[in-house]
Amino acid sequence: MGIRNANVEDFQQISLLLNQLDYQDTEPFIKEKVEIFLMDPNEVLLVFEDDKSVIALISVHFIPQLAVKGDFARISYFAVDKNIRSKGIGRKIEEYCTDLAIKRQCDRIEVHCHSRRKDAHRFYRRQGFTESPEYFIKMLP
Repeated sequence: MGIRNANVEDFQQISLLLNQLDYQDTEPFIKEKVEIFLMDPNEVLLVFEDDKSVIALISVHFIPQLAVKGDFARISYFAVDKNIRSKGIGRKIEEYCTDLAIKRQCDRIEVHCHSRRKDAHRFYRRQGFTESPEYFIKMLP
């Protein structure tokens, strides 16, 4: 039981976890996406495995910075199986990623978390995150 680097064979269990976050229908492309993440030196895709089942995942993207000394780490996706939340697994994964970010000379971790995910907001606040409300997106065709 514990945190490990994801591998391509985890793609189906990763897809199920993403489904719990309302990312529907990832099955047709998730294997290819996992392969891309695993080849990117600025991307870390981790899973938490319990009894050979993936019960949580996190992806962290490391973003080099030009104008500030420290780089940024961005949590792209973070899911803990809905049946086992609030048991400390998310905290362990987030703390593991914080250590990775420090080792990669990052001075911050950022995460975008939709306003409807109130439980996730409470989790991030407990972990020391503060809200930075200005966030803009431009949808592309």
